Amino acid sequence: MLQINGADFLSPILLSLKVAVVSSVLVLIVGALSAWWLSKYSFKGKIVLETVLLLPLVLPPTVVGFILLVSLGKRSWVGIIMEKWFNQPIIFTWGAAVIASVVVAFPLVYQTMKTGFASVSRDLEDSARSLGASEWQVLRLITLPLAWRSVITAYVLGFARGLGEFGATLMIAGNIPHKTQTLPTAIYIAVESGNQTLAWCWAGAIILISFAMLLIASPKKQG
Repeated sequence: MLQINGADFLSPILLSLKVAVVSSVLVLIVGALSAWWLSKYSFKGKIVLETVLLLPLVLPPTVVGFILLVSLGKRSWVGIIMEKWFNQPIIFTWGAAVIASVVVAFPLVYQTMKTGFASVSRDLEDSARSLGASEWQVLRLITLPLAWRSVITAYVLGFARGLGEFGATLMIAGNIPHKTQTLPTAIYIAVESGNQTLAWCWAGAIILISFAMLLIASPKKQG
């Protein structure tokens, strides 16, 4: 019978959860603020900007990963700044996996939050403004509470997308065991090496985690 090392088995699961939690929080904040800002203001080139923001939704993950690799590499100004801040390159670290997850999950979160904000009554927001509320107070006390279902949906989508991200993550984070190896890359390597049992165990883990997230986010029936 095939022996599965506990540490080797748990490492991709724990790292994937770590990446998914961090990236889902970050992408929810960035996606919500972007959707809120772009829903409020109209300017020349807005449609072009929105199209660029949604590109990761249709581009192959390897293309997204390649662009990130060039943008965050040692020779890029972003990579140089990050290396000075963190005293090491950002690529081939778990932080790179977070960045990849944020980028690929952003379009889903952005579109979900945009739809949620559009469902909030403008009259209620205008009434709050007329009573002296700032834009931040309107967002925090009126818009977000009324769009809470969209917030939950956006978070779950961001978490699930980050948990299952493969192509872009492999490009900029690699597949270093106990360091950058997430569940999708671990499953891929297990299949490539003919270790079907381990691949099934990891696949079962990611299915259970995703099922639990969907179950928690599903609307509860009243009564």
